[in-house]
Amino acid sequence: MSDTPTILKKILARKAEEVAERQQNCSIADLKQRIADQQGSAFDPRGFVDSMAHALAAGFPAVIAEAKKHSPSKGLLRDPFDPAEIARSYQAGGASCLSVLTDKDFFHGSETYLQQARAACQLPVIRKDFIVDPYQVYEARAIGADCILLIVSALSDPQLKELNDLAVSLGMDVLVEVHGADELQRALTLNTRLIGINNRNLNTFEVSLDNTYQLLAQIPSDRIVVTESGIHNPEDVQAMRAHGVHSFLVGEAFMRAPDPGAKLKQLFSLEKVAG
Repeated sequence: MSDTPTILKKILARKAEEVAERQQNCSIADLKQRIADQQGSAFDPRGFVDSMAHALAAGFPAVIAEAKKHSPSKGLLRDPFDPAEIARSYQAGGASCLSVLTDKDFFHGSETYLQQARAACQLPVIRKDFIVDPYQVYEARAIGADCILLIVSALSDPQLKELNDLAVSLGMDVLVEVHGADELQRALTLNTRLIGINNRNLNTFEVSLDNTYQLLAQIPSDRIVVTESGIHNPEDVQAMRAHGVHSFLVGEAFMRAPDPGAKLKQLFSLEKVAG
């Protein structure tokens, strides 16, 4: 954990404080009760991996379209920010899944944004946050998340396993995010099918699509590789697909567009994979 990027260390320190604060107002027992009370309704998990696999099996790209108001490196991305409108636009544009930022302090996100986005469409939603504690996993399901993000550089191996297993037990999928080869080997010990490769170096904030290309050979064919960050134009998409990567998490390029779903259609040709 000594190689955890500085910005990530700052976020994680705040996240630990945030979890402690939240538990004062709502205990894990309270969250478990909320989950139980909502079972058998539209709240039930929608199948995040299943939605992506369905698109891929049909020969189409699987796009996780992100609703993100602000980022520490780029500042304000979208104002006004209407999660329900964005979600409807993404669904119309052909997204397989949604990603909604819920971190408040660094990304100006909210759990309410996730709830509003999910209620406005039929797409499964990942809670995009910095998950460091089981409390947050219960909280994710309690607000309706269908999937959670686990960042390998932020967690020890025992934490990764505990949080992954808990998410699965609650009916959620897991996207495990890596940046380098060492993190990838740790991620592959988990049973999640989704391996996210972040093309952004969190130490320098530089982005290179080569990061995805360089790790591909080490990933078993039964995993779904999701390339994250740096996809800005059709040429980027075409290059990834030529390398056999057909799953994408994109946010910034959409958030700066007047109509995010229309931008998604423009960026991603929904033609089947050649051959």
